Amino acid sequence: MNRYPVWKYVIIVLALLFGALYTTPNYFGETPALQVTTGKSTVKVNSDTAARVAAALKRENIPDSGVSVDGAGSTASVRARFPTPDAQFKAKLALERDLNADPTDPDYIVTVNLAKNTPAWMEAINAKPMNLGLDLRGGVHFLMQVDTHAALDTRLKGLIAGIRSQLRDQNIRHSGIERAGDNIVIKFRDEATRTQAQNYLGNQLQELQFASGSDGSDLTLTASIKPAALRTIIDEGIKQNIITLGKRVNELGTTEPVIQQQGADRIVVQLPGVQDAAHAKDIIGRTATLELRATDDSVVPGTESTATIPLDAEVFKDMNGQSVVVKKDVFLTGDYISSATYTTDQNQQPAVSIDLNGDGGRKMRTATRDRIGKRMAILLKEKGKYTVLSNATIQSELGTHFQITGLGTPEKAAELALLLRSGALSAPMDVVEERVVGPQLGAENIAKGLHSTLWGFIAIAIFMVIYYQLFGFFSVLALALNLLLLLALLSTLQATLTLPGIAAIALALGMAIDSNVLINERIREELRNGNTPQAAIAEGFRHAWATILDSNVTTLIVGLALLVFGSGAVRGFAVVHCLGILTSMFSSVFFSRGVVNLWYGRKKKLGKIAIGTVWNGGAKAPAATAEKN
Repeated sequence: MNRYPVWKYVIIVLALLFGALYTTPNYFGETPALQVTTGKSTVKVNSDTAARVAAALKRENIPDSGVSVDGAGSTASVRARFPTPDAQFKAKLALERDLNADPTDPDYIVTVNLAKNTPAWMEAINAKPMNLGLDLRGGVHFLMQVDTHAALDTRLKGLIAGIRSQLRDQNIRHSGIERAGDNIVIKFRDEATRTQAQNYLGNQLQELQFASGSDGSDLTLTASIKPAALRTIIDEGIKQNIITLGKRVNELGTTEPVIQQQGADRIVVQLPGVQDAAHAKDIIGRTATLELRATDDSVVPGTESTATIPLDAEVFKDMNGQSVVVKKDVFLTGDYISSATYTTDQNQQPAVSIDLNGDGGRKMRTATRDRIGKRMAILLKEKGKYTVLSNATIQSELGTHFQITGLGTPEKAAELALLLRSGALSAPMDVVEERVVGPQLGAENIAKGLHSTLWGFIAIAIFMVIYYQLFGFFSVLALALNLLLLLALLSTLQATLTLPGIAAIALALGMAIDSNVLINERIREELRNGNTPQAAIAEGFRHAWATILDSNVTTLIVGLALLVFGSGAVRGFAVVHCLGILTSMFSSVFFSRGVVNLWYGRKKKLGKIAIGTVWNGGAKAPAATAEKN
């Protein structure tokens, strides 16, 4: 009657193995480490950087526990581990000195942090420890307000310039274009011209809606951004800011940053392990701009000197360290670039395809019309320093769409496209909240959270064993499996554990044991009704399952609502809460029934079960006895 088929026991064994394997990485701890990241957008971190780090440590006789490259591409970093904090700080000074020729303009940033000691074979199967949130590990927290009105203002300026350029190109005469609040007002002398302009602009600028009117003797055409397009502009601006912030905080050496949108126009930036709030704010608010300038071909490459450089030109270095003489006049900046993607040219060679807005296209046509066959330099200005990203030859007059070729490798083309897309923030931001959590406070929060969960588990275990005897012990085993599976799932999902998450774990323990209480009490009720022990076990689990399912589903609905509509710590609580409900349903019913069946199921003449005192009509029956029928 109470026997599981083999496949159900196989599932239980697999669940135990999964829980043990993916929870274990959380017990390996961390070791002192240094993270070497790029200090400039034009400097890349790769295996050669790791070799330089290892050579520098060997040269300085500093013992290390291994040097490796983490990540790839623009997010790559070199991680060096050390046996002691003393060696860690000595290595930091040595690497900052050996890797950077100019300390005031470092090519690489060396950051002190902690590295997880998870074995490589575990990481290979994605068995990694949970990330710790700001309140458990310490670090800095910024709440940033995005100036969405500035993003709209920038877009309107671009539209005004684009409309003026397009009407001029189509030879459509107007009496003036001006801005009125968030609208663009175009004046005309006659109805036919206004209709022609509206038809043309309506086809070219799908994001605008137009309304006709009058202003004295002039006819007006008022253009405004459609509500859907306005929301898209704001959303894209915030998303672009999040992407740009993600690239910047990589320089701080934190491996677990939290950068997410909060509400309609705010961004939360949490950097666990970072304690220098001023440096973090400087990196986050850093600006990087792009400039397009004409190359001065009057100076022969390799002969640059103060005497030979014209007064209207200056010398900068390209990504290969070669000198390039460029004009001081900037005819286009990165603000006019709307898109930059990696592609190939007609010869299937790597290239970057660039799209400019309307005003940018007009400026580009004017600047390149008389410079066909000459060179154009693209410069990146970062931390007050200029680097020449590209120095390409202009093949024909360029407009709103053109390609940069001659980039050598696909990697260089992809990197250039990335730099052209990023750079400055798409909308300015102000820090409205700043908080620093010390590492000692984080360690104290961890200790309190662990102690509360541990003592809660022990108290529940003692009560269940005393009150339900052997069935109470089975319930404690199910509770332990529930905790094991919950931690394993959180580690597998690489969730960030915070104090609200620890509270959700404690709540999950209480809810899981509640299901076992329902099962045990239902079995007692079946015994009071005169059923045999085997029948009582079967009916107890069967009837209790419906109640357990109803209660857990209703609680899960609330958890999902918190997950969908909540933010920040509320969502962190909701994730652990929802996972805890799922694991508790598995452990309290499926696993608990399996253990009971394994212990009692093969006994055909079962006379008694150890489930505590079975009350019957106010009379106290023997605790472990049930009459046979």
